[in-house]
Amino acid sequence: MQRAQSASSSARSCDLLIAGGGVVGLWMARLASDAGMSVALVDAGAIGAGASGGILGALMPHAPERWNGKKQFQFEALLSLEPAIAALEAETGLSTGYGRIGRLMPLLDQRQLDRARERQDDAGRNWQGRDRSFRWTVHPPATGSSWLAAAAAPAGVVFDDLSARLDPRRLCAALRTGLETRPNVLLIEHDGLQHWQAGRAELASGAVILADRMAVTAGHQSFPLLASLFPLPTELGMPVKGQAALLDARCDPAQPLIFDDGVYIIPHADGTVAIGSTSENSFDAPFSTDAQLDVLLARAFALCPTLANAPVIERWAGLRPRAIGRDPLVDFVPGDANTVIATGGFKITLGIAHAMAEAALNRLLGRPVELPESFSIDYHLAKAARIKR
Repeated sequence: MQRAQSASSSARSCDLLIAGGGVVGLWMARLASDAGMSVALVDAGAIGAGASGGILGALMPHAPERWNGKKQFQFEALLSLEPAIAALEAETGLSTGYGRIGRLMPLLDQRQLDRARERQDDAGRNWQGRDRSFRWTVHPPATGSSWLAAAAAPAGVVFDDLSARLDPRRLCAALRTGLETRPNVLLIEHDGLQHWQAGRAELASGAVILADRMAVTAGHQSFPLLASLFPLPTELGMPVKGQAALLDARCDPAQPLIFDDGVYIIPHADGTVAIGSTSENSFDAPFSTDAQLDVLLARAFALCPTLANAPVIERWAGLRPRAIGRDPLVDFVPGDANTVIATGGFKITLGIAHAMAEAALNRLLGRPVELPESFSIDYHLAKAARIKR
């Protein structure tokens, strides 16, 4: 099949049409192809761009206390991602920059220290994989560290050995490369879905694709797209702006990532360091950085002074999808057993995208799927209705 092009005006046929070429759509195309399905993956922009083309790449678990279905889903996804990445890298020969480097979280006072110690026990109960357990460990204040400043953690520090990192752009490039070699996958860029009815999709160019099933995986654009195709409210979700920076730090890539009250410091495999990210619900310029990033950088340098003189390679801004119910949205479109939604993972999407894609695909194939109730369309519709009132 031809790939990465604008579709022609003649109709094409496939088993599965995927609208949205971010990390969820790319994983779904890979999994559907593995299942023997013919796939057309279309995107209104560039495949692997948007939030999936960001620079952070933190794969951090939720805190281990007050365990629930979403936290269990994410935990299992973070574990299954590692072998999935290994298989992808072996197939394509491309590195995704994946590494389970762990996470440091500074503690400022006795209250935080006491809470961290309680979570240490919670992790012992809840962070249990089939063949490995993970720890949330409280350590006393450190001195002389060249990574996390001692002054930033006067009450001690938490280290968890579950957190990992990868390079989002390298992941998308590897997923795309793997798909480009498959004869049952068609990639179409800069030609988004405009209309869908009874298995017939029309793209912005006028091209027609006939498909047995469809998945909407278009990130924050999924919400207006769904509202235009089906009788669903646009209030199902919203874009949240994030700003980040990439530094030429030439640091040890085995250093743990640092997280403190919304500040992420992520050492990548190539020696660069990503710093992010803001969470802006209102904004005028979605793809431009401003003084909010400068404030974030100053906070990061206070945590890790060794980065203060590192040259900034890139300042990045983009939009991430947050579903109205705050949890991911993975379900059938109401009344349509041939169309699924998979979006809204917000800050955790990168680490669970493959699991979201697998769950949505299994729904389409009629396979049993156990998902938290908070992932359902009914849950998010109810939340949207309450907010509207």
